[in-house]
Amino acid sequence: MSSQRLVLLRHGRTAWNAQRRFQGQADPPLDEVGRGQAYEVAALVAALRPTTIVSSDLQRAVGTAEVVAEACELPLLVDARFRERSLGHWEGLTRDDVAERYPDEFADWVAGRDVSRRGGETRLEVAARSRQGFDELPIEGVVVIVTHSATAMALCANLLEMDQRMHVLGPLANCHWSELTAERHDADLLWRLRAHNIGAPGVVAPMPVRVDLDSDEPSDADA
Repeated sequence: MSSQRLVLLRHGRTAWNAQRRFQGQADPPLDEVGRGQAYEVAALVAALRPTTIVSSDLQRAVGTAEVVAEACELPLLVDARFRERSLGHWEGLTRDDVAERYPDEFADWVAGRDVSRRGGETRLEVAARSRQGFDELPIEGVVVIVTHSATAMALCANLLEMDQRMHVLGPLANCHWSELTAERHDADLLWRLRAHNIGAPGVVAPMPVRVDLDSDEPSDADA
């Protein structure tokens, strides 16, 4: 193999994103803004000359990936192992809903801790299934995975051999990506982070890992 490069691209915006609802494995489509974001990012991704494009099976990811794949003139692979983290009984609720109904769980979430008792997946479980899907891909040239914020963070941390208890890189903005490159050391690939939260030109304010309960800013959001 020659060079190896991985792009973990988050899908475009949905109405639930705009309403700050936890999506998880619920399946809202892209909204009008999200479709525009997909076309905008497609040109940027095409300039990277990807060799493989694979998407989560949820329609907000597939809708984004179809636009990207068309711009790159590549077939689109779909794999459910790259879908978003299951959020259990949080799915469909707003942040205010969760804070009112599940205050202890919400307090853990805003502190950046892994909340497993909501009935969904842990970060380790998301990392394991997404890594399994990743390991079956032809890692040659530039591979683009169109996925979700929590899944991208979990897979990125796994490849970088980072602790899953705190996602220090923070969540991705809609239609932004993390980019990793790999070097071969003996029989293993050593992955390095080249860039994070890259997308269309313009400033993207970093999203804090931890926030105060009274803050309006998003935290380490698995949404």
